[in-house]
Amino acid sequence: MRVVRARIAALPALVLLAVAVWEIAISASAARAVPHDDAWGRAADYVRSRYQRGDLIVFSPEWTDPIGRLHLGDLIPIATAARMDDARYSRIWEISIRGARAPELAGLQAVTTWEDEGVTVRRFQRAAATIVSDIRDLLPTVKATGGTPRLELAEVGFRPHRCVQVTPVANTPARLTFPQVALGRQLVGYVGIADIFTRRDERSPIRLDVELGGAKVASVTAGVDDGWVRFEVPTQEGLGDVTFVASATAPGKLICFAAEARK
Repeated sequence: MRVVRARIAALPALVLLAVAVWEIAISASAARAVPHDDAWGRAADYVRSRYQRGDLIVFSPEWTDPIGRLHLGDLIPIATAARMDDARYSRIWEISIRGARAPELAGLQAVTTWEDEGVTVRRFQRAAATIVSDIRDLLPTVKATGGTPRLELAEVGFRPHRCVQVTPVANTPARLTFPQVALGRQLVGYVGIADIFTRRDERSPIRLDVELGGAKVASVTAGVDDGWVRFEVPTQEGLGDVTFVASATAPGKLICFAAEARK
């Protein structure tokens, strides 16, 4: 009986030992699954030998971005790193590990694929969007009330974005009208709350309304955890006034948005 009791008392210790051994094995396996620096270097050499000016380079999973930039950061200018989205790029390189895929490339088939010791390089080709006008470039023409807009390189959703930033008074919308904008068939844009510290300290959402010729055509709400929120509205080709109405219920909200008229 005493032997049985001793064995039962030892069970928790045996379980803990088994769990510890399992965790060590998993950790070792995960470490081996991360490609070493030489493999990243060869992948970078492969991309460099075939890179063309204006190509977009993305990394997947997202946490490998700093590693990728260490090897290829000179081919990623600030304008590209802070892009609104990827629609204007026709040639895209994806450098990935562990079978991850970049969300920008959903539904696309790779033109070429290259692999070396856990690093996979894929190149994609597609028709790029035709940009008729970029709201960010038209900021000098804006007519603003309720806030002073600025062109900023801001952090939104833990990523850099070049955007128009405005801080409206609480419960008093800021109206930004861009007169006689050249329009295509659609107006595509994004909005979010800039600055992780303001998002951490005050967690209420913001709203951005879009008006064409004085009529509201879209209303987008972005919360502190939503990141870079997309909106899209159909438009008629020609010239027209475009107004963005930014509002918040709390003071100090850094509302950042960008928009492009596309064919």
